[in-house]
Amino acid sequence: MTLTTIADAKTFENAGFTFRPLAVPSRGSTELAVWAVDVAPGAESERHSVSREEVFVVRSGEIVAEIGGVEYRPAPGDAIILPPGVPGKLANRGGGTASMTVCTSKGMRGTIGDVTIDPPWAQ
Repeated sequence: MTLTTIADAKTFENAGFTFRPLAVPSRGSTELAVWAVDVAPGAESERHSVSREEVFVVRSGEIVAEIGGVEYRPAPGDAIILPPGVPGKLANRGGGTASMTVCTSKGMRGTIGDVTIDPPWAQ
């Protein structure tokens, strides 16, 4: 068993989202990619899709998720499931920072418009 700590995780910032890789290939995971994400008040992601299923577990705060054109308002402890190829986006419409744990499969790629990326926090 290998221990990875959030204190030693590299930090990635993007438009009010702070990503901290936990169990990802660069940190020893061989099948999954798991990271912590904090979302600043008012932050909203770009609409994007992913190549592999992505699961967001809300730990705290007020997240609004739009998945395939349907809006969801998960409570802390709820999970948001973004299927492969389905457009989605996330926003924090609350007054405080929201926190989530995210899990996907190793090798997941994201697509925003016509651009496909390998998210650095998932590698």
